[in-house]
Amino acid sequence: MRIAFVGKGGSGKTTLSALFSRHLARSGAPVLAVDGDINQHLAEALGHDGELPAAPPLGAHLNAVKDHLRGTNPRIASAEAMIKTTPPGRGSRLLTLLGDDELHTRHVRHVGDVPLMVTGEFEESDLGVACYHSKLGGVELYLNHLVDGPGEYVVVDMTAGADAFASGLFTRFDLTFLVAEPTRKGVSVYRQYRDHAREFGIRIAVVGNKVTGEDDLLFLKEEVGDDLLTHLVHSPFVRAVEQGRAQGGPESLEPHNRHALNILREAVDACPRDWATLHRHAVEFHLRNARAWAGEDLAAQVDPDFVPGPASLL
Repeated sequence: MRIAFVGKGGSGKTTLSALFSRHLARSGAPVLAVDGDINQHLAEALGHDGELPAAPPLGAHLNAVKDHLRGTNPRIASAEAMIKTTPPGRGSRLLTLLGDDELHTRHVRHVGDVPLMVTGEFEESDLGVACYHSKLGGVELYLNHLVDGPGEYVVVDMTAGADAFASGLFTRFDLTFLVAEPTRKGVSVYRQYRDHAREFGIRIAVVGNKVTGEDDLLFLKEEVGDDLLTHLVHSPFVRAVEQGRAQGGPESLEPHNRHALNILREAVDACPRDWATLHRHAVEFHLRNARAWAGEDLAAQVDPDFVPGPASLL
């Protein structure tokens, strides 16, 4: 299952991404956490302190990622011809979660018991000449070519706010958790995300965060309605993690917050995977690029007879 965490900057989406990833990993489930935020803090939220183990970010090696994924697909002449929305087709090199392949071997590092992949920071050399979403292209390509199975999880910490809609990446998930604080600013991103998500049939669920009492919870219920799935209360454990003095994993989390993580997993596990719809969204955004980029024959990269899924691995 593919899960995105989105929300206003400072809402706690990175913290929730880390807590949920560790919760899954501690249960023994195969999980990959992906830092897709312009502020690369997921490793710290996972509890890492100091220098990270060497593993190159996806954004710094996009051509190599493209060259690996295009495989022998005759519709893609070169890595340079491939763009972030290029969907897989016959001959493409498909991936299994944390498989023994070049991409996972090169780009995955372990932070505690959680495998982590990062897009890379927006660097000074990018200022004025690059868009951060070009780095996120590696995540979009990865998800387009991933054939994940039941009981496997990819958890992506997305860019803050409605900026997540700057690419088609927001359609790559089975369920999107929108983290909202009990404030007017906290729920404003929810309204933007709700309206865009409805247009594409994207499943969203709101997770209230930093709830301190009944008034906060009532506010969220009034503003969000039935989209409110659960909420987390103020957490001394999370604060200790953020200050680098926490001991233990999610089992040290407060009982209410542990229960909230269980609710998140139950919601994810209840979502049926629809390979045809996932692929249709990928093709749709690719064709949008084909129409927008005059002179580029991108539409020819679409294999009309291909739908990813377990059968495609054969």
